[in-house]
Amino acid sequence: MNAQTAILTKDITPLATSAEGGDYDKVRRVIEKISLDYRDQPSLETLAEAVGETATGLQKLFTRWAGLSPKAFLQAVTLDHARRLLADGMPLLEASLEVGMSGPGRLHDLFVTHEAMSPGEHKARGEGLVIRYGWHISPFGRALVMVTDRGLAGLSFNDPGEDRAAFADMSGRWPNATYVEDMAATAPYAARIFDPARWNRDEPLRVVLIGTDFQVRVWEALLKIPLGCARTYSSIAEEIGKPSASRAVGAAVGANPVSFVVPCHRALGKSGALTGYHWGLTRKRAILGWEAGQAA
Repeated sequence: MNAQTAILTKDITPLATSAEGGDYDKVRRVIEKISLDYRDQPSLETLAEAVGETATGLQKLFTRWAGLSPKAFLQAVTLDHARRLLADGMPLLEASLEVGMSGPGRLHDLFVTHEAMSPGEHKARGEGLVIRYGWHISPFGRALVMVTDRGLAGLSFNDPGEDRAAFADMSGRWPNATYVEDMAATAPYAARIFDPARWNRDEPLRVVLIGTDFQVRVWEALLKIPLGCARTYSSIAEEIGKPSASRAVGAAVGANPVSFVVPCHRALGKSGALTGYHWGLTRKRAILGWEAGQAA
């Protein structure tokens, strides 16, 4: 980490907790219990007791957050459901025409327009680049949003008390950049990203991808996976013309710096297993379940 980054991290202060942030903390604990005890099919009363809520209170809270009841959410994050996402996903071009779009490059529920930095810019590891950042409350915990004058460059999630680690993780990807805390610059992106009512094809979200050529190709493939669908690492490898590179694809998926927007959470193992996720498997389950509620 360079001197510029070190100076900035010492002044990081905790983000104020909002009602939405409080919702996610309880939801996260419920998801963890569901994940551990799903074979026992825990009742609503059991889940509510585990987080200090009444059954009615938890039902309302969870439904407000996810658009699904805890029981429906449990069904949405099972292995069987993941397998159905993979099995039922229609071919990409067919899906894009089905929703009235001109081609697969435009198929994304958030309606993203993206560009990639040149290999030379990537090799400079952020030198000459000004990255503005800020923390925001999201449906999935605290979100660290990073932007350049060309668009959204980074989005990560963390739990309370992990701000310094989250910033170090993200800024370490581009250690030679200049980092400026500027929530006024990042707030419009956060508001746009996490509000489905603002997902508008006429106002696409600008994203800049900073990575190797191979990583960018993988991330572009992720951008083509529609809401409510999933792809295996091997199918992504085939799509980018590298059918034997499933493991390298998995590494590129894990290195994705723009969580949620570039939907690395929709990449699954061949069996439908969720496998790893840089920001935690509980959060991956949360995002997939939340998306199931949006799709419903």
